[in-house]
Amino acid sequence: MAQEVTAEADSGGHTDNRPALALFPTILSLARRMQNAHGYDLRLRVGLAGGIGTPAAAAAAFAMGAAYIMAGSVHQACVESGTSDTVREMLAVTRQADVTMAPAADMFEMGVTVQVLKRGTMFPMRAAKLYDLYRSCAALDEIPGVEREKLERSLFLAPLEQIWQETRSYFLRRDPRQVARAERDPRHLMALVFRWYLGQGAHWAKEGESSRRMDYQIWCGPAMGAFNEWVAGSFLESPARRRVAAVALNILFGAALLARATSLRRQGIGLPPELFRAEPLPIEQIKEYLG
Repeated sequence: MAQEVTAEADSGGHTDNRPALALFPTILSLARRMQNAHGYDLRLRVGLAGGIGTPAAAAAAFAMGAAYIMAGSVHQACVESGTSDTVREMLAVTRQADVTMAPAADMFEMGVTVQVLKRGTMFPMRAAKLYDLYRSCAALDEIPGVEREKLERSLFLAPLEQIWQETRSYFLRRDPRQVARAERDPRHLMALVFRWYLGQGAHWAKEGESSRRMDYQIWCGPAMGAFNEWVAGSFLESPARRRVAAVALNILFGAALLARATSLRRQGIGLPPELFRAEPLPIEQIKEYLG
């Protein structure tokens, strides 16, 4: 069914938080077993994503046998990402511990979570509160008065009935079955209302809605923090100078340098420590090195 499969380790958004060092070898081993068992004409290729934000991480992926790598969080901080300047600035100061898990909008009722930025936003805590209420209450009318007042004042900024009418109008256009179910099942109605907040959080972030900054939902993994630590003091430290081509080429070029330096060190050749950091370079300078 697929010649290329990407093993997704600890990443932003939907993730099982699996360490790449444990996940990737398992998936690669499975691919090799399937290759041998079925004798495919085309080699099954396994790539790695999640946690890749530095040359060292990329070099480690290739050393484990990755056919290719994919990055997500670090590209979201780039100019071409399409998100707001505010979000890119927030991502540019993110550290590895500045992420956490929060309820997912698309699979809220199943308790599925996504990894998001927690620094500079209250979205993770507020989303978790909504899920707690969903688990303990069977309908909006069962939410304690004090809690409901807090929701309407701090999260929704409107009566819950008004939010339901907006949500109802949306689903009547997109998926009328959801409305029919909600009118039969008060708990599903409550879930749709809560999902309104979760979904809007992503839109507010993308649009840079300043009045809703504390409610931004920004998918982000620890790779963002590792990237920021690596580029500190370089031209890539500024979010205004982060372009996809420069970020991607520096990660790959740096990974190649590290692989070469590691090979030479294993042969007993002494190398300066700074060579193993692979400092970010302008694209023009990398092209000169590549000839």
